[in-house]
Amino acid sequence: MVQFGSFDDICGQAALVVCPLIGSSQGLEPTCYSRNVDIGSTLIFQPATSFVHIVAIIMTGIMIYHIRSKYTAVGRKEIVMFFYLYALIEALAMFLDSGIIPTANTVYPWFAAVYTGLVAAEYCCLLINGFVGFQFAEDGTPLSLWFLRLSCLLLFAVGFFLAIATFKGFAGFSYASPVALWIIYFLWPVICAAIYVVSQLILVIRTLEDRWPIGDIVFGAAFFTVAQVVLFVFSVDICDAVKHYIDGLFFFTVCMLLSVMMVYKYWDSITKEDLEFSVGSKAAVWEVKEPFLGGGGAGGPGGPGEHWEEDAVSHYGGPAPSLIGGVSGGQYYNPQHQQQHPGGPGYGYPPAHGQGY
Repeated sequence: MVQFGSFDDICGQAALVVCPLIGSSQGLEPTCYSRNVDIGSTLIFQPATSFVHIVAIIMTGIMIYHIRSKYTAVGRKEIVMFFYLYALIEALAMFLDSGIIPTANTVYPWFAAVYTGLVAAEYCCLLINGFVGFQFAEDGTPLSLWFLRLSCLLLFAVGFFLAIATFKGFAGFSYASPVALWIIYFLWPVICAAIYVVSQLILVIRTLEDRWPIGDIVFGAAFFTVAQVVLFVFSVDICDAVKHYIDGLFFFTVCMLLSVMMVYKYWDSITKEDLEFSVGSKAAVWEVKEPFLGGGGAGGPGGPGEHWEEDAVSHYGGPAPSLIGGVSGGQYYNPQHQQQHPGGPGYGYPPAHGQGY
């Protein structure tokens, strides 16, 4: 049973990054953990979980790419920072969980403290992103971005200090009583995630006509909840049932990846890109020649053996052509009359009525 301020039961269920450094001088060990594998005379702990960390890094890279390609989406610069932090956490967790950085090494406490600080900063970033849609500060502005960056930096510093002070036993902290570390490691993420979910439900219900994004929020919250329950309640049962091949940490990492993917899916579903000002995709370049009107003599268009028909419909003053360029509804867009646009030449912005037709 999980007790406030105590890692004893938690570390007895799962092999967390901080467990070898708290509770006693020898740390706390789980009752059951997954088997190790020997690769090149090097023992790799949690091999299945390490594989999920690699998959998570790859998937996060794909999500970051798609976020950065939505140039005009609301909160693009703010939300991408959350995924950068998640990628850093997964990369560091891969080295710590697998034992590539041994727990007996003198640098392990420092890397574990960095990991703790990054976790605190990531949830701070998620919390602030929950209020970006309310436009208390316009997204993408220096005020919004620097408030986010400084807040995350502050939480990183707090998490790092509490962790290293607890591991090393200075400034009044002790590994025998890691209450402050417990708060920043467990309670802070739950508070941030709960506030984020509630704020996004309010945002969708009050401002959007589409209710489908609520499903993304619910699934994300469900994956987050399942991850905690599996890790802290059923980890030993899972480990014993599959003969130590995997444990609860594997399913915890998978569910956390799925919850992060739901954050991306939700953000993508509520943000629409302004195609008029998007420069993320290359517009098709159409080379359309001016139509020849009327018949011609020999040696030119309309000469012997060729017949040219005049366009029966006048497009002067008609509706604007399609934003994606080319031919739309019998209308021709002449690149020679292209207007300048902040996106630069070749942007594909439609000409005014009567120009280029």
